[in-house]
Parts: sequence; structure tokens; C-alpha cells
Amino acid sequence: MTTETQKLWKDWRVHATVLAIVLLSETIGTHQIPLGPGVILLLPMLYAVIIGIALFFTPLVKEKQSKSAESLVFISVTLLIAKFGVQAGPALPLLIEAGPALLLQEIGNLGTIFLALPVAVLLGLKRESIGMTHSIGREPNVALITDKYGFSSPEGRGVMAVYIFGTVFGAIFMGLISGLLATVTPIHPLSFAMATGIGSGSMAAAALGPLVTAFPEMKDQIIAFSGASNLATSVTGLYVSIFIALPLTEKLYGWMTRRKSKNMKSNVGV
Repeated sequence: MTTETQKLWKDWRVHATVLAIVLLSETIGTHQIPLGPGVILLLPMLYAVIIGIALFFTPLVKEKQSKSAESLVFISVTLLIAKFGVQAGPALPLLIEAGPALLLQEIGNLGTIFLALPVAVLLGLKRESIGMTHSIGREPNVALITDKYGFSSPEGRGVMAVYIFGTVFGAIFMGLISGLLATVTPIHPLSFAMATGIGSGSMAAAALGPLVTAFPEMKDQIIAFSGASNLATSVTGLYVSIFIALPLTEKLYGWMTRRKSKNMKSNVGV
């Protein structure tokens, strides 16, 4: 363990703040908001994220503590992934039975390109939109864009913007949307469990909570599929980004901007 890591663990203010947030969040408990045929599940993790963000803007949390907490998050997520792996073991027959669906679910992440890129171009964003929309912008994608275009490039600024936004609001969004969709739509809960595996431990955990709460009788299966899916995405996601997502985003961006430019010229001519 390095000296820097030891200093992080010895920062009692970080641990005290986290403990206070956890106790307050657990005291608030789980609440349900009916919405048509479905329900929005408000879980303690959602409160913890919101309280943590709010405390960041108060004198109680200084920049030093926030940087320490950022580093310690990765350790917590590592333990979470290890738990997923242990629980996925006994469910291996079920995972094998899922077949190609589990391995090919990574292709679903390409939806960020087809849904978000046209909106970004329409809003007038330039090459920043390539970094923003080629993926959900987690650590491997930040590394890929930085290596290919440079950290200070428009693409680099784009992927960092999405990374920061996802870090702040991703868990909140995933926690709300998973419980609502799982209770509104007739899609099988295990499909939603696989959908939680987007390559982010914190987002997967936030999305997993409402599913387990909504379908407690399938708890072990849901956790197993979610863990296996998140692991598969972490392993294959970078290669999908390198060989499919990023080249596809580049081509679509070029086509959309040329089309937009032609439309603007024709309108000026008229």
C-alpha cells in the first residue's frame, strides 16, 4: 500500500461524512411513487448520491476530502464487482442458457450513437459530439478518446463532459428508470438485469436495487445476470468502441454535418 493510499484511509473526515450519509439515507428508507401501472422506487443509494452532491457545495466538505473520496470509490466498486462474481458462480447454468443474448447485449450500447448524436449535431455541437456520444463515457472510453485524439481535443472535452455528468447524475437516472420500466413494461426482469451491465459499477448497483426490490423472488438470478452482464461489458466494451462504435460515430458525424451544411446553403440560396 502506497503512502498516498494510506493517507486516504487515515482521513477520518471522509469516513465520518460517509457514515453520516449512510445512516441518514438508511433512516429515510425505501419509498415508492406510483406512476400509472408502474412505480418509481426511491432507494437509500439515491438519497446518498443527492446528499453527497449537496454536501460538496458546503463548507463541511473541502476539496481535499472530495478528492480522497473519489479515489476510494474505485475500491468500493471493486468489492461490489467481486460480490457480483461470487453470486454469478452458482447461476452459471442460467447464464449459459441465456446464450448469445448476454454476449451480444453490448451492441445495445450503440444506441447512444443513434439517439444522442443527431441531437448533438442539431444543437450545433462540433467534434465534441463524437466524444460525447460514441459510448456512455466511462473510464475505458475516456482512455480511448484521450489516446486517439488527445485530452485537450474537442473529442476529449466531449467525453470528459459526459464522464463528469454520468458520475454525478448517472446513478440517479439509472436508479429511477430501471424500477419504472421494469414495473411498467412486460419485458422479463432478467432482461432488465442484463441491461444494468453498462460498464459502470455505481450505475449498475443503482439500477440493480429497484429490480431486486420489485422482484424479490428473483433476487439471486437478477444479481447474477447483472454482475455477469457488467463484467462482459467491461471486457468487451472497449473493443466494441474501438472497432465499431467510434468509427461508426465518425462516419455518421461526417454524413450529418455535410447534410446539415448542404441544407443551410440551399436555404441561403432560396
